[in-house]
Amino acid sequence: MPTIDNMLAILWLLRSGEKITAQQIAEKLELNIRTVYRYIDTLSTSGVPIVSEPGHHGGYSLLDHFKEAPLFFDAEEQTSLIHAARFAQEAGYYGGDSLQRAMEKLRNYVNEKQEKHINIHASTLEVMKGHGSHSIESSLKDLETAVAKCLSIAIQYPVRDNGQPLDRMIDPYKVIFWNSRWYVIGFCHLRQENRSFRVDRLISLTVTDHSFSVPQDFSPQDFFMENLLPALPSEGIETFCIEGKPKVIDDLCRHWFLNHYLQKREDGHAVFLLDKEMINTFVPYLLLPYGTSIRVIAPKSLQKKLIEVLSELLHFHQSSSLP
Repeated sequence: MPTIDNMLAILWLLRSGEKITAQQIAEKLELNIRTVYRYIDTLSTSGVPIVSEPGHHGGYSLLDHFKEAPLFFDAEEQTSLIHAARFAQEAGYYGGDSLQRAMEKLRNYVNEKQEKHINIHASTLEVMKGHGSHSIESSLKDLETAVAKCLSIAIQYPVRDNGQPLDRMIDPYKVIFWNSRWYVIGFCHLRQENRSFRVDRLISLTVTDHSFSVPQDFSPQDFFMENLLPALPSEGIETFCIEGKPKVIDDLCRHWFLNHYLQKREDGHAVFLLDKEMINTFVPYLLLPYGTSIRVIAPKSLQKKLIEVLSELLHFHQSSSLP
């Protein structure tokens, strides 16, 4: 274990508030007792207020005011760190090994009471990891490096129409995690405009030596949301109104798409302002899973479209059913 880690470990042990002997520290950290003395001398010289009490019941301890120094985490902070690490790993965050080492340090350098607290709260949260998606950890690590150092990246990305890979040079401005997916936002040299790219669709990625500057007035977050949820056009706007069970209406009002266009929300009733084309193409399929829990009040065209979609489904399943 590196020297700095050993000294940090000693600090964690001293933070327990109970006196601990050099022999106990040596056994806990598997160090030579002379090495422990040397580390304690180094810590004391650097300004850490270590109190040494000789005698049969003596040992080392810290002055109370140092126990709450920013170097240490309290119980709530420890719990939050463990939970955050679980969420990050589920999201495919590239620093999985680093997180694991950090969590091991957290567990190894605490006293018995703190360790019990950590184990209890670590078991209260479970994040279900999805299956079937390839690992993007290496891509995320390269992207983070490129964004931090303002270095362009060379990528291969499939064209939407035929799926064939296309070589591009990108100036990556920001990596964004949204709706369980990772995206990179940046300037595409091929198209000469800002674009967003799904990280899991990258076929290859290479960090180049070419540097760039991020425009000061550019907001990657705003760009991403504006492209995801375009502003309503000046014409062809229509009111979309539904009623139903309050919990179902709440769920629809929180939907990532509909929430952006919500105009009015009452108990069992909601009004949205949408492009007419959206209402008659996207919305019917969005509403189908809710069955009879909701009812479309307006527009009439959406009511007719729902009937058409249901009739097509019914016809399809009837014609394909076994005799």
